[in-house]
Amino acid sequence: MGSGQENLNKRVEDAVRHFWTTRRRQSREQGQASGRKDQGARSAVTGGAQMDGFVTLMRELLLESGLPESTVFQEKKLELPGYFRPEKRWDLLVVVEGQLLATIEFKSQVGPSFGNNFNNRTEETLGNATDLWAAYREGAFRPSLRPWLGYLMLLEEAAESLRPVGVQEPHFKVFDEFRDASYAARYEILLTKLLRERLYDGACLLLSNRVEGIRGKFKEPSKELGFQSFAASILAHAIAFLKTR
Repeated sequence: MGSGQENLNKRVEDAVRHFWTTRRRQSREQGQASGRKDQGARSAVTGGAQMDGFVTLMRELLLESGLPESTVFQEKKLELPGYFRPEKRWDLLVVVEGQLLATIEFKSQVGPSFGNNFNNRTEETLGNATDLWAAYREGAFRPSLRPWLGYLMLLEEAAESLRPVGVQEPHFKVFDEFRDASYAARYEILLTKLLRERLYDGACLLLSNRVEGIRGKFKEPSKELGFQSFAASILAHAIAFLKTR
């Protein structure tokens, strides 16, 4: 492993550590404020800032590629027009000289409700991409060339997310790849298919458990969905754009 890859891996570990420490702090603070454990657990789902480490990391990488600071938006001015809705607020935008260069969504999922949350994430992910590309087709981002769309998911590695899950087939058979697939495997299938269908230009899936995650430890179940491939794709897009200026 080269030094550059080692450095990138360490920066991802820092983002993973930020996720778990922020989640733990939010859960503790909410639990203390309400005096109820269930409220503390709910805060781990609804609390913001948990994925900020990843957002900041991607912003830093984009700036290191040569993009001006004024072109990468992280906390403000994150809205883009949609086709099926007036606008959507994204997690990271790159807008250079009036052209939409890239947009990224960062999501996480922890237990125990993996089933319902997986379905919600699937519908959300498909809907966001469909809306963005329809808006692009209709000229909402003119004069932009096709922007780069990315999605990063951090999933809790737990017994419930790793065990095989049954399917319901009252009328028709599901596709074979979903049969007995865990929720972790379902996410891998989902993100891989999103890339194959060109709904997203980059997708990343990271697994991390709440014990080792505090130390920044994570796993990448698929090299194609690894962070290095994800970062390399958007940085190549950014560098290619900069060469045309």
